[in-house]
Amino acid sequence: MAQKVQEKGVTGTAPVVDDPGRVRNVVIVGHSGSGKTTLVEALLAATGTIGRPGVVTEGTTVTDHDPAAVKQQRSVTLSCAPLMHGEIKVNLLDTPGYADFVGELRAGLRAADAALFVVSAVDGMDAATAALWEECAAVGMPRAVAVARLDHQRADFDEALARCQEVFGDNVMPLYLPMLGDDGSSVEGLIGLITQRVFDYSAGFPPQVRDPDPEHLPAIEESRNTLLEGIIAESEDETLMERYLGGEDIETGVVIDDLEKAVARGTFYPVVPVCAETRVGLDALLEVLTSGFPSPLEHTVPPVSDLDGNPHAPLRCDPGGPLIAEVVKTTIDPYVGRVSLVRVFSGTLRPEHPVHISGHGMAERGHPDHDADERFAHLFSPLGAHLREVPYAVAGDLVAITKSGTAETGDTISGKDDPMLMAPWVMPEPLLPIAIVAKTRSDEDALAKNLGRLVAGDPTLRLERNAETHQLVLWCMGEAHADVVLDRLRAGGVELDTEPVKVALRETFAAASQGHGRHVKQSGGHGQYAVCDIRVEPLPRGSGFEFVDKIVGGVVPHNYIPSVEKGVRSQMERGMVAGYPVVDVRVTLFDGKAHSVDSSDAAFQTAGALALREAAEHGQTTLLEPIDEVTIRIPDEFVGAVMSDLSGRRGRVLGNEPDPAGHERTLVRAEVPATELVRYAVELRAMTSGAGTFSRAFVRHDPMPSHLAEAVKKEHAATR
Repeated sequence: MAQKVQEKGVTGTAPVVDDPGRVRNVVIVGHSGSGKTTLVEALLAATGTIGRPGVVTEGTTVTDHDPAAVKQQRSVTLSCAPLMHGEIKVNLLDTPGYADFVGELRAGLRAADAALFVVSAVDGMDAATAALWEECAAVGMPRAVAVARLDHQRADFDEALARCQEVFGDNVMPLYLPMLGDDGSSVEGLIGLITQRVFDYSAGFPPQVRDPDPEHLPAIEESRNTLLEGIIAESEDETLMERYLGGEDIETGVVIDDLEKAVARGTFYPVVPVCAETRVGLDALLEVLTSGFPSPLEHTVPPVSDLDGNPHAPLRCDPGGPLIAEVVKTTIDPYVGRVSLVRVFSGTLRPEHPVHISGHGMAERGHPDHDADERFAHLFSPLGAHLREVPYAVAGDLVAITKSGTAETGDTISGKDDPMLMAPWVMPEPLLPIAIVAKTRSDEDALAKNLGRLVAGDPTLRLERNAETHQLVLWCMGEAHADVVLDRLRAGGVELDTEPVKVALRETFAAASQGHGRHVKQSGGHGQYAVCDIRVEPLPRGSGFEFVDKIVGGVVPHNYIPSVEKGVRSQMERGMVAGYPVVDVRVTLFDGKAHSVDSSDAAFQTAGALALREAAEHGQTTLLEPIDEVTIRIPDEFVGAVMSDLSGRRGRVLGNEPDPAGHERTLVRAEVPATELVRYAVELRAMTSGAGTFSRAFVRHDPMPSHLAEAVKKEHAATR
């Protein structure tokens, strides 16, 4: 690991703090390509954390250390990068901007106390970023905006700012304006609207601070007045606005103090123009992160319960309090094995101290409930992939642990003598199924082992072994997520293929039918003799299976009647015409024959199965497909396209309504056959420019159209 640190240019020892008030946990969010990772590199270099910034296209950045990130040239996982600015430790949490990796983003939001939205001055923002702003607003998370990529020839700060104010709403205001160079296009400095000072970067970083040129003053007057009014409106001093409107010159120190309080409360959102390449605005941004954003002391600790679910008394961010921490991210490092990023909420985490690890409530996603006591031999401060050992981690800080035998993403770490559980955060449901097959039998063991590791670290990944279709299905967030997962499996030495995902159908009878089952064999010794006649009738959807005994005169001995039912049930499970289970039928046994010597339980089971098969051959059978109720959340502009697409998927729209939780968004509800939803996660994203999301829930089974059913039957016949 030391060799890797030297190659990456990491300088100095890991920062360690004793006071939660000296910590800032900031999640960096924004759409893919907005410049988040490049900005993080610039901040690390500007504070001396690394010798020089890496480059995304060269795969040399600190936070994009994952091989998949290097290959795709974009972030695919959450990464922590701490730096020191003055006496403040800032834990920067770089998150992916692509919608497929929203699980990494949610983990970053859980670990952070504030969010920095990075908006490109070239490309603006996407609808997913706007939705994320609303999500942060719902929980009152403090936010700021960095308008990045100012050095690009198509950069337009004014347009980007206007878009931010349009989408993000009130109190999104710039603290600085870009100052152009002599060529009229390059940004060489910033003009501070509060201080009315110029920060000139033409000679390098840090900037030279001077008074503005006379021609700058008219340009900033309107923006400055708007900013001051916005800040003063958020002041706790109700007389301040009257004094300002009365013409009083409010002291700069008072304005800055009110600004910092409003930002920390999450009611005012400063905008800072930055350029990672030239370092313009980095010092201004660092001041916002350290002076404006709140410390963990101002962040409410999530609710806690005991292991039985009984509420625990509320906890505070107190280094001397009970230990409560959470695993927000788990990865597998090729050098050190399992590495977990942990947010400490209360108490102090120390090496070699016994702790309790609990993980509950994620069994449906492949995380069985588990509890274990462990000791961590070492604690580390993570800087991307690099681990620098630290002696402890106080409440509010982030730390990495290694070689834990049980810790998974979302697990709670608490004191051994006072085990607790934290309320889990909401994770999106994976909606894109990928069926995988190991190429050889020897690959199956490696596949199972690697899948266990991946599922332990990624709660947005769900593993399903479908007993009906006999497929191993990975439910992913989208194609990019699936590509990363498959690459990681192959990197672990697993040879695998993918195959089309099968939807579990059902079979039933469309009309009454009769079947005759005769199983008679004679050989040396006892033979086999069983004859039965059955009547099969369809039942209403969801009725299940009924077996009726109408035998008269003992033609089928009483002790063999359950054998007939068992044979019928066995054949129903195997299917009749397409290999899917038969449901919603009543089978009536009304006649048969037995032999005093050759009849047996096995013989009547076989006869029952034969009778059902004959009833299917001479009767009308149909395939039933699962119908899901789908709730789709989309911007209003895409409603028409989504409605039309649902019609093409044989969907039945139940209605639509304004989304109560979103700005200019609509909820569309529809019933759609599950066979039409296999790739809907990908297709909806393409249809809505990444802004559409949906959820689904099984409703019932309905008959499949005859032309589709015939195609399924022919495919099944061809594989027999």
